[in-house]
This record gives sequence, structure tokens and C-alpha cells, in this order.
Amino acid sequence: MDVTDATFESEVLERSQQITVVVDLWASWCGPCKTLGPILEKVIGESEGVELVKVDVDANPRTSTTFQVQSIPAVFAIRDRKVVDSFVGALPEPSVRQWVASLTPPPTEVDLLIVAGDEASLRRALELEPANDRAVQALAALLVGNGSEAERQEALALLARVPETGETRHLAAQARLGSGLAGTGAGDDVDAKLDALLETVRDDEGARREFLDLLEVLGPEDPRTAAYRKALTARLF
Repeated sequence: MDVTDATFESEVLERSQQITVVVDLWASWCGPCKTLGPILEKVIGESEGVELVKVDVDANPRTSTTFQVQSIPAVFAIRDRKVVDSFVGALPEPSVRQWVASLTPPPTEVDLLIVAGDEASLRRALELEPANDRAVQALAALLVGNGSEAERQEALALLARVPETGETRHLAAQARLGSGLAGTGAGDDVDAKLDALLETVRDDEGARREFLDLLEVLGPEDPRTAAYRKALTARLF
């Protein structure tokens, strides 16, 4: 996958909370990059628990600056939003295999509980690691899906334990809306709901929160989201 400055947060940092992401920083004019690239693709394609993304440093200067890249190819392994290992230069395939293998230690008890994915397993995982991002998100998603007010409030409390990401923000919006989620699909009355809220967002914090939550659930791909965000800005400022 090719990653850009604009998609780095979602495709690398957020994704690294589920799996180790290897970032290959390269450029089209770099000979060693052309040697290393296929080796990385082959080795990581054969490996479990690791994903490869590629960043063109010429087209994405912000990302290369973040990594303080001085020479390419430069390869970084990201897990839980942190760099856990790296190397520079075109290593031979055996060395790349050894490096990738070191990134995938045997699963812990918490890892196995998260993979199981049922409510009891996820609760046990959080007993062992109360702030585990993956367990928090998985359990919160289950609770939101169940739909009761008590479970939705518990989901919000769980999400408050971990740093905000696109996924946690979306889950929190779903938890707050609850039954208000009805009518947020295509061809429904969500427009009427948003129009009504828009009349009171300036002076009503609750209405403003519900308005933003509805837009979060609609998502950026829905054309109404951008239009209503613009309308909200006009009302507030």
C-alpha cells in the first residue's frame, strides 16, 4: 500500500494498534530502494502479523521529516503508534527475513483473548491490561452494538481510557447517539434532523454534540458531511 502525508495517521499510526506496520521510505531515483522493495514485499507477504506500506519521500516530505530521514531506503516498524525497530540500506533477503521475524513475537495471553473476541474474553483481557487499545475498542464496539443505555455508557467510559483515534471517535459518536442512529442511512430523514439541530447549535452544546456525532456516523465519504460541516461553521462564526 502506498501511503501519503494525508493518510499516514489512519493507514500507519491507527493501523499499528492492530498490527505491526513496516514503513518503507523510498524514492524513484534510488537504486538500492528498487533492490530492497521487492524483497520487503516478498518477505512480509509471507509473514503473519506484519503489513507493509511504502512512502515516496519526494512526494511526502512531512512523513520523511517526521522520521528524520537522512538516507534511503529507510525502513521503520511501527507498533502501537511507536517505532519499535528500524534499519537503513538495502539488506539482503536473509537479513530482511531475520529482521521481520523479530517483529512477530509469540502472542501473549491478552493477544489470544482479543482474537477470541467474545465479551468474556475481552473483559478478561482488560483485567490484565486495562488500557489495551485493541481490547478497549473491541469491547466498546460489542457494547455499542448491544444497544442498551447502560452498555453505551460503559463503552464511553472504556473509550476514555485510550487516546482518541478515528475509530474511537466513531465508536463514541455511535455510543452517544444510541437510538438516535435511526435515520442516518441513505434516503432517510437525517437531513431533517441535521437541519433542526442546526437551528440551535450556536447556543445549545448538546445539540452541537449531537450534530457532530451524526456527521461522524455519516462519515467523510457521505457528501452531506462536508456540506453540513460548512453550514455549522457559518452558524458558529
